[in-house]
Amino acid sequence: MRVLMVEDEPEMAKLVAGKLARSGFVADRVGSLDETMEALRQHKYSLVLLDRRLPDGDAISILPEIRRAQPSIRIVMLTARNAVEDRIEGLDAGADDYVTKPFDANELIARVRACLRRPGGEAATPIAVGKIVFHPDTGDVSVDGAMVLFHKRERALLDILLLNAGRAVLRDRLLAEIYGFADDVQATALSMLVSRLRRRLLDLDAGVEIHTARDVGYLLTERKRR
Repeated sequence: MRVLMVEDEPEMAKLVAGKLARSGFVADRVGSLDETMEALRQHKYSLVLLDRRLPDGDAISILPEIRRAQPSIRIVMLTARNAVEDRIEGLDAGADDYVTKPFDANELIARVRACLRRPGGEAATPIAVGKIVFHPDTGDVSVDGAMVLFHKRERALLDILLLNAGRAVLRDRLLAEIYGFADDVQATALSMLVSRLRRRLLDLDAGVEIHTARDVGYLLTERKRR
């Protein structure tokens, strides 16, 4: 899952983004209200960690814009303002959770996961391709009935291909969804990632194939029986 970290203090942003990455998330970092809205226009995010006090204003002021830009996004506010009135103001303005500084990084990740587990409207239908069943709401993936864990980027690639099963996904879109702003992406990174995921799915006998659409991207289909 992709998370947007909005924090203008570089060391804090680096610490939290690193913890998110080690916990399996793709984490992008920005440091202002304007950069936040631009990132939301460019990418789809599951959750935004939003520092309240930013150089160009109070982040509460953009909560309605965030909701309009991405209605299903989860919003967790981070702030040193810990008065009860401040927490109420943030939650009433549209935040899903409100975390005060200083905070424990492990607790923050637990709150992120809990926030992402909360129902947010009509449940998405599970996607079944070959022996794989993918639950978009929870992110669970099973193969032949058994839960399976993947490396972070393999999982990000698999999620996108499953959500678009039978349709080619453009290379540029895959690169944008899988890698964060700060990642140093080599020219061969995506093709190597696809190769690793292919081998993993073959080892799992998942009953699917990843095809290369030359000069376009990749698509996932059910493997034909021979």
